[in-house]
Amino acid sequence: MPKVDRRILKSQEAIKKGLIELMSEKNFDDITIQDISERANVNRGTIYLHYQDKYDLLDKLIEEHIDVLRESCRAASELEYTESTLIWTEYFERHYLFFSMMLASKGAPYFRGRFLNFLTEEFMNETDVTKGKNEGLNEALLVRFVASAFVGVVEWWFTNEKPVPHHVLAQQLGTLLERIV
Repeated sequence: MPKVDRRILKSQEAIKKGLIELMSEKNFDDITIQDISERANVNRGTIYLHYQDKYDLLDKLIEEHIDVLRESCRAASELEYTESTLIWTEYFERHYLFFSMMLASKGAPYFRGRFLNFLTEEFMNETDVTKGKNEGLNEALLVRFVASAFVGVVEWWFTNEKPVPHHVLAQQLGTLLERIV
């Protein structure tokens, strides 16, 4: 893989950060490329060099975070649910502004659906309805239930401005996942 110039990475990070900051101040539909370029301290051409428009920028930002979560799932595949969930909640904590904008506001409903679909795919690999406590259950229903519950709890955590520390959230979610999946 070719090495990317640090200046390009720096510009892209500034653009993404600028978008997230602006989304905390106003509705995504009201944000312009000019707003983003001013916030990121780059010219409009730099944004268009990397992204087709603000929707492409948001899509790539979302996919970037989903990809990191996917990789952490693969890396944590041998861990217990509590340990693997701790990796996620630490990531949520580090990227609080992004996830709070995506989950606790109505600014980006696409993200919630994308996050839910991602979790559904991940939990599909974790469920077994042929034996044990979930024997005889409809697998699609069980997976959707678990993924929806996970998204709902994470939304609650962000909407209520982290009412419990991220490690408590991880422990509680891990325990619940152990009981259900």
